[in-house]
Amino acid sequence: MFPHFRLKFAGLIAAVALGVVSLAASAQTPPSIVVASTTSTEQSGLFGHILPLFTQSTGIAVKVVAVGTGQALDIGRRGDADVVFVHDRAAEDRFVAEGWGVDRRDVMYNDFVLIGPKSDPAEVAQTRILSEALRRIAAKPALFISRGDKSGTHAAELRAWEQAGVDPVAEGRGKWYREIGAGMGQALNTAAALGAYTLSDRGTWLAFKNRGELTVVLQGDKALFNPYGVMLVNPARHPHVKAAQGRAFIDWLTSSAGQQAIASYKIGGEPLFFPDAKTR
Repeated sequence: MFPHFRLKFAGLIAAVALGVVSLAASAQTPPSIVVASTTSTEQSGLFGHILPLFTQSTGIAVKVVAVGTGQALDIGRRGDADVVFVHDRAAEDRFVAEGWGVDRRDVMYNDFVLIGPKSDPAEVAQTRILSEALRRIAAKPALFISRGDKSGTHAAELRAWEQAGVDPVAEGRGKWYREIGAGMGQALNTAAALGAYTLSDRGTWLAFKNRGELTVVLQGDKALFNPYGVMLVNPARHPHVKAAQGRAFIDWLTSSAGQQAIASYKIGGEPLFFPDAKTR
């Protein structure tokens, strides 16, 4: 009996020890959230700049899933992210109105720029109006690269074509209008390789190195304004959402500290994003 008791006691001690190790490991694992966001915030280098500051301030780690805005919102609808940080105001408002997101806040803005070859075959640089520039590209016709990925940039591009009175899919698909179904970096790489026009957010353009013969051919039109918003995935729809940590991220982004972090991110002395939150 005694040896049997010793075995049982040893087993109990081992189980307790394993439990202590498990608890210690759990205690060492920092809280974390998943943020579904756009390729522009990732590829511009903004997240690499601000997220370490957020983690240092709060102890909360952030995993970013960088996709187009449409895909980011879909990730939120599925409950596969805690926070969505995107740039398509109309789509964001629908997301909230349909009950998928709560507590949407303005965070920052920059603008879109029309990129094209320095030779400017469509003579886009002769106008300061985006819709006129697109009409010139279609009339030439000159090669245009579209992200074609339901991103915020893609949505802005399609709105601009509509304002120009041009249906590029019907008129130019497979000819001068090419949809690549990829992020901003790939669209710029493709435009550089083919000597084509494309629409880019300014942040990704400033961070982009493989410019070749590309340059900014049009900027400054009010139609190129590009605001970004953040929202919590609705925990009433998805109870597993880390609401407290997600709200901590949103609060920090829109606080004076977060806004200052965004404003301080520059490339070549030029800011990529401009704070736009009502700080708390």
